[in-house]
Amino acid sequence: MAGMNAVDLIRRKRDGEALSAEAIDWLVQSYTRGEVADYQMSAFLMAVLWRGMSRAETVALTLSMLHSGVELLVREHLTPVADKHSTGGVGDKVTLAVAPLVAACGLPVAKMTGRGLGHTGGTVDKLESIGGLRTELSQSEFLDLLSKHGLALSAQSSELAPADGKMYALRDVTGTVESIPLIAASIMSKKLAVGPSHLLLDVKVGSGAFMKNEQDARQLAETMVRIGIDAGVRTVALLSAMEQPLGRAIGNALEVAEAVDILRGAGPADVTEICLHETATLLAMAGLVADEAEGHASAERAIRDGSGLAKLAEVVAAQGGEAAQIEDTSRLPVAPVRETVPAPQSGYIAAIDAEHIGMASVHLGAGRQRKGDPIDHAVGLMLLAKVGDHLEAGAPLIEVHARTAEQAQSIRAELLSAYIWSEQPPLTSPLLLGSVSS
Repeated sequence: MAGMNAVDLIRRKRDGEALSAEAIDWLVQSYTRGEVADYQMSAFLMAVLWRGMSRAETVALTLSMLHSGVELLVREHLTPVADKHSTGGVGDKVTLAVAPLVAACGLPVAKMTGRGLGHTGGTVDKLESIGGLRTELSQSEFLDLLSKHGLALSAQSSELAPADGKMYALRDVTGTVESIPLIAASIMSKKLAVGPSHLLLDVKVGSGAFMKNEQDARQLAETMVRIGIDAGVRTVALLSAMEQPLGRAIGNALEVAEAVDILRGAGPADVTEICLHETATLLAMAGLVADEAEGHASAERAIRDGSGLAKLAEVVAAQGGEAAQIEDTSRLPVAPVRETVPAPQSGYIAAIDAEHIGMASVHLGAGRQRKGDPIDHAVGLMLLAKVGDHLEAGAPLIEVHARTAEQAQSIRAELLSAYIWSEQPPLTSPLLLGSVSS
């Protein structure tokens, strides 16, 4: 665009000026084409971190990142069609259960998801615990699966919103991750590129989440919902607690097995509650049920009659995976060493720091410290007690699934440091903290 240059836009944002949609689009597209240098985009991102962005600027940034690549727009092939996104947490295997539950209830789900980094796990990594499962799908394969099965589970395509991939890599190494407009634009550009008719966002709050406090989480949720609505997608955001790990399993194959337990009606109460609530919310959003109470009943029925589990096995098989590992989770990858960490004292568990637990699982090999690191699908942790439980000293606290005994031993102190004990029963906070909609 004639007359535009990166230095001028950096200065204007540095000085707190609101930029036009045209200026933002020029900068993003020029950067994606390699015409604006990394150091210039880094300076612009830092200016955004300091000065923020208006609603109009944030929407413009999101749409420009969206238009930088291919747009799948699944709603043009199938309507209604849903997607859900979690901002990430420890033990968050909700998508693995919710996607097939929603699909089994008659609402197709187009799910493209990323890989884990740091203490938060990635849904694709969990899915790839299943032998033979293909998650790198072409657009035509993705759409064909969605049409035939009402569900497709794919790794995020690099063709969707490539500007986000380039910009996120910069943010990660320049201290500019913690900006709500940048976080919102990153998430929503990829979601809008997939193009569902209905989008449910789960914004995690707490020690194991990216957003550590409810105020910031609500601001992020409100920003993303506004972007979705401005882009013509029915969008709702839930706020959910991530002070302690969700469920009992942390680690890829272990979380797949727990998701199967949820679909069988035998999952832990906390993660099952979230799964039922998210399924009910999506069904109500899409008008397949009169209200969330009816959606909740539909979700419970899909668990009871086995249709949710059958849908997961069906799609796993359709994507080349071993459905027998869904039917019998003992066939999933198993770590050669299992060691139990006992409770160091008697009392009530008052708190479990989710981030500490998540990083301990990374140190076992269940997650990545750097992008591209290999992961071990078999290793992880099973929490044998949760906040509010009373244990005697020496009772089983955590089961460590490790590659070697030395590896299991090396994280014991790190695990125990995550626990706070009390002589009195602790007050427990609710799992669902609220929601944001139009």
